[in-house]
Amino acid sequence: MINPEAISVLVVDDSQVTREFLTHVFSEAGIKVIRALPDGQEAVEFVKRQRPDVITMDIYMPGMNGLEATRQIMGTNPVPIVIVSGNWDPGEVDMTFSAMKAGALAVVRRPYGIGHPEHAASVRELVKTVRLMSEVKVVRRWSRSGPEFSWKPALPPVPERARTHIGREIKLVAVGASAGGPPVLQRILSGLNADLPFPLLIVQHMAPGFLPGMLNWLGETSRLRLGMAQDGGAILPGNAYFAPDGLHMGVSGDDAVFLSSGEPEHGARPSISYLFRSVARAFDGNAAAVLLTGMGNDGAAEMKSLKERGAVTIAQDKESSAVYGMPEAAAQLDAATMVLSPEQITAAINRFAKKWPPGENR
Repeated sequence: MINPEAISVLVVDDSQVTREFLTHVFSEAGIKVIRALPDGQEAVEFVKRQRPDVITMDIYMPGMNGLEATRQIMGTNPVPIVIVSGNWDPGEVDMTFSAMKAGALAVVRRPYGIGHPEHAASVRELVKTVRLMSEVKVVRRWSRSGPEFSWKPALPPVPERARTHIGREIKLVAVGASAGGPPVLQRILSGLNADLPFPLLIVQHMAPGFLPGMLNWLGETSRLRLGMAQDGGAILPGNAYFAPDGLHMGVSGDDAVFLSSGEPEHGARPSISYLFRSVARAFDGNAAAVLLTGMGNDGAAEMKSLKERGAVTIAQDKESSAVYGMPEAAAQLDAATMVLSPEQITAAINRFAKKWPPGENR
C-alpha cells in the first residue's frame, strides 16, 4: 500500500504501455501516481487544477509535445519536471535539452523492461531522480514572448580578498554541474572566446547515454571545441573536455587527462570532487574552479582546498541556480572567492586570458 504522504507524480506519455509500466515502477517504489496522461495539453490543464510533486514528461507526443508542455507549465504553474526519454533520435535529443532550457530539471532514460539485465539499475536511476527533484523549489519561467534571461555583461567588483588570486596565470578551468546544469553550461559556453589560452574540464552529472546528445546541443552555440575526455589524452587550449559516462576524470601535471572507474564519490561517478582534487595537485593555484547548480555538496570541500592554494573559485549565484545545493554548500564553507551569475562567469573566464593592470578596479 502506498504511503498517503508519498511523493505524488504525474506521468505524461503518449504510449499506454509506457504509462502503465511507469505507474507500476513508481507504485512498487512507494511513489503515488496521481494521474497518467497521454499528451502535453492534458498535462497543462491538469496542473491548473492539481499540483503534483513531480512530472515525468515524454518529449515526442501527438498534439502538444513535451517541450511545449514544459514551457507552458513552467510559465504558469511551475512543477519539477523530469524528462523520461527512450529514444536516441537527434531531433528528440535536441528537444530534450531545449526542454531543460525551458525549466525541466533532469533527463533520465526510460527504464528497461522486466527481464533486461539493466532493468533494476535503470529503475533505481529513475526513482532516485524523481525523489531528488521532488525536493526542488521551482520558480516561474518567462514565456517565449518575453526575455528568458537577463544579460549582465559586466563583471561586478571583485572582493578585496580575492584580488591577489586573480592576478596569477590561469592554466586550466574546471567546472562542475549537476541538476539544472546543461542550460547553464550553454549560457556560459556560448559566450566564451574561441582563442582561450587554456582548456576547460567539465563534469556534468547526467543519466548514462545522454552525454553525446548534450555535446551536440551545446556545440550548436559554442565557439570552443567540445568533446569527451580520452584517457591519456592531452588537453589543449580552446577546448572543453567532458567526463565520460561512469568514469571519474582527473588531470596530471603533464597536461593529460586520466579516467578512473574508482568508487563513486557523493553518489556520483564522474565526481566533481575527484576532478577538483586532481586540479589542486596538478596546477596548485594556477587554476580556476567553477561550481554550478545541482543537488548535494559534490566538489564543495575540494573547492575550498583550491581556494586555500590560491586558485580562483567561483560559485553560481542563488538567483540563477535551478537547484541551489552545491553552490550553497560551497558558500557555507567560504570556498568561493566570487559568487556570480552565468553571464558573469562567462565574462570572468574570458578575462582570465588577460592580465589586469595593477590597481584596476576589477
